[in-house]
Amino acid sequence: MTPAARAQAAIEILDEVIASARSDGPPADAIVTAYFKTRRYAGSKDRRAVRELVFQAVRHSAEVPATGRAALLPIARELFDGSPHGPASAASEEPEAKPGIVPAWLLPELSPLAEVTSALVERAPLDLRAKPPREPLLPALPDAEPTPHSPWGLRLPPDTRISDHPAYLEGRVEVQDEGSQLIALACAPIAGQRLVDLCAGAGGKSLALAAAAPGAQIIACDISLPRLRQLGPRAERAGATIATRLLDPPREADGLADLAGSADVVLVDAPCSGSGTWRRNPEGRWRLTPERLERLLGTQRRVLDLAAPLVKPGGRLVYAVCSLLAREGAGQSAEFLSRHSSFEAEDTGIAAGRCDGVGRLLTPAHDGTDGFFMARFRVRP
Repeated sequence: MTPAARAQAAIEILDEVIASARSDGPPADAIVTAYFKTRRYAGSKDRRAVRELVFQAVRHSAEVPATGRAALLPIARELFDGSPHGPASAASEEPEAKPGIVPAWLLPELSPLAEVTSALVERAPLDLRAKPPREPLLPALPDAEPTPHSPWGLRLPPDTRISDHPAYLEGRVEVQDEGSQLIALACAPIAGQRLVDLCAGAGGKSLALAAAAPGAQIIACDISLPRLRQLGPRAERAGATIATRLLDPPREADGLADLAGSADVVLVDAPCSGSGTWRRNPEGRWRLTPERLERLLGTQRRVLDLAAPLVKPGGRLVYAVCSLLAREGAGQSAEFLSRHSSFEAEDTGIAAGRCDGVGRLLTPAHDGTDGFFMARFRVRP
């Protein structure tokens, strides 16, 4: 493919990505993969180059562009030269996507500590969580550096391939952002405790808890069977024993009734806007709407209220969101305390980040991690 032909392919993909963002359809990664499945003539270099053009365009604009052509113009205008199989020549006054980091409507929603800089959408490194201690793994991963905040973390350049590395296949490392590792550390897990991961998904934090506290009883819960099914092979590879529990909306409380007042720690890594992970998923800015944010806030309140009765006297509830939005973090935590007088906020035990309400906020610019808010509450004995 010529450079111009690559640009035309990127435009076609971007048109699909834009339509999908508006209709809450498949993510950009899936669209790129599907596009090339029917175009076998494109070699690996072509696919890589087109993908890079697509995601450069997505990172460029905080607002949904009108078209794929408008999205690509500001980053690759030189390729709009009218070449065969390429896009038509660009007119001097042709509309193009405006640069931006945060959608205008979201700016008032950001935490005051959330820096609006390019760090929010720059490509993220590949972080690994090593089975402690991490130091013996460094010779096997010569490009890795210890992360500055998590004692488990190793950091590799973006796009490093790890899925076929012996350390990964043997369960000695898992892919996990350093900020996510710190949430597991905030749980302060101890062997022999009962730990409930209430929104476990595919179990990344459950696996971190198991590695930090061998012998703890870990119960990973979620409403999605496909996500929970991913945990089994991961736990087997890591040599971890984790129980799973599928919850049935809207009767989650019934499925948790036998755990009432028995958990030493309940982790609520709640569904959220994902605004802290835009550097990994920049198209998330195009998908979030005021209506969706309101639904997410309601879900967070509901999950916190489901979690509260599970915590034993003296036990802890850790609340986390991969978000930089004030209402999802500090605001949600303050509301929780106003509804549950038996809980009190306590220090998270994490030095990274900065105080934000009763919790701590990690940001890409300040901490080099994805954006996370975390807070820790304790039931008064």
